[in-house]
Amino acid sequence: MFKEMAKDWDPLAIDFAAIRTLRLVSELGSFSKAAEVLGTNQSTISYTMDRLRAAFHDKLFVRQRGGIAPTPRCVEIVECASRLLEGFEGLMQPTDFDPARASGRVTIACNYYERSMILPRTIAEIRRLAPRLVLEIKAARAKGIAYLKRGEADLLLGPYDVQEDSLYHRNLLDDHYVCVMHRGHPLAGRRLRVDDYVKASHAVVTYGGTWRSGYLRELDERGLSLNRVVTVPSISDLTHILPGTDLISTVPSRIASNIAKSVIATSCPFPEPFQIGMTWTSRTHHSAAHRWLRQLMVRIAGALPYKAALAAPSGRTRGGANSRA
Repeated sequence: MFKEMAKDWDPLAIDFAAIRTLRLVSELGSFSKAAEVLGTNQSTISYTMDRLRAAFHDKLFVRQRGGIAPTPRCVEIVECASRLLEGFEGLMQPTDFDPARASGRVTIACNYYERSMILPRTIAEIRRLAPRLVLEIKAARAKGIAYLKRGEADLLLGPYDVQEDSLYHRNLLDDHYVCVMHRGHPLAGRRLRVDDYVKASHAVVTYGGTWRSGYLRELDERGLSLNRVVTVPSISDLTHILPGTDLISTVPSRIASNIAKSVIATSCPFPEPFQIGMTWTSRTHHSAAHRWLRQLMVRIAGALPYKAALAAPSGRTRGGANSRA
């Protein structure tokens, strides 16, 4: 069990580093994992937690199977203190920005789609306009929001439905699903009926996590299931699998041409339009450098070509935003 709470500690003596540690322990449910992320040892984390318990007169965490869980009071503290921490981090950002002279590092969390569609042109422009700026790209998978909140990423790109008031979000582009298959496939060039689509042999992209594509959710709602022959973690795997086989796969239309030259795309019975957006926190919201980068991505995404022949049903729109960059 946890130690007894130490003697009273002046709450005003608590610094932002301690609050950041508390937030990280709460999110990871582990002292040792938090120590690993912060590059310190577990005893340092324990000492910080003892100080915070004394200041807030609460155990903060209770043991449970497989780790620890925050107390209700701890959840309240983390929620409030995180807003203060992010606001303070935002104040520390420079108010002006000259791309040609700028240096530093920006971490972007995203997945294969964004790395294929948005980042190539973004990186080319950054190399041209801000050559001293260093970009770190990390796989988001299902951890993108957590990376943002822990400060392990500055920007998240992807088809995320962001509902939290503490996060900023802007849509970058619209897309929908199409079917891809080898040019010699019996279904190539035909308008797929639902029966043909469901019965065909499918290579299904799982995206290596818990993400479930919109077309699969639509099939579930209709009580239908695909004839899954192969599952792969990434769209990039289809490049080596589809050519010369009887398999078809369902992928975003903008990326269909990246699969392979010998693959043809056709409309899908379940196009399920979706949006790709970018998400960030108040920590970088007022930063001139990050604002410049976000605006650059908005311009690049808006200029991406789109093949009207594969467009989704009428009513879709290009681009959009529910927050200013």
